[in-house]
Amino acid sequence: MQKDMIIKRLREEGCRITKQRRMLLDVILEEECSCCKEIYYRASKVDPGIGTATVYRMVNKLEEIGAISRKNMYKISCGAECDREDACTVEFDDNTVKHFSAKTWNRVILAGLKAYGYVNDQKIRSVEMQSCM
Repeated sequence: MQKDMIIKRLREEGCRITKQRRMLLDVILEEECSCCKEIYYRASKVDPGIGTATVYRMVNKLEEIGAISRKNMYKISCGAECDREDACTVEFDDNTVKHFSAKTWNRVILAGLKAYGYVNDQKIRSVEMQSCM
């Protein structure tokens, strides 16, 4: 959705379009933010007075009107030593879903990178993904 359409939908939902909401919308549309904390961090640089609750409410409202989908926001920051069990979920076009721990996901990525000649003896520090949807 374009900014003007999103603002129109927010107004239809009874939202006042404040300076903070416009700024949050700009941050979300201009940046590739992967989570509310990242949106807050970037927004607080523009407006130090913004609260985390404002960010979460705005993200919830944008999701509610269909402007964004948190399902498609991904950021995996676990390295090879991370014990996180739910680090990655892969959904295939036949609706099959596979869940990977951080260690397993890093091994899969590293094997693929080695197979294509992208790495030698390096270790993965982090992997970041954005959905194509």
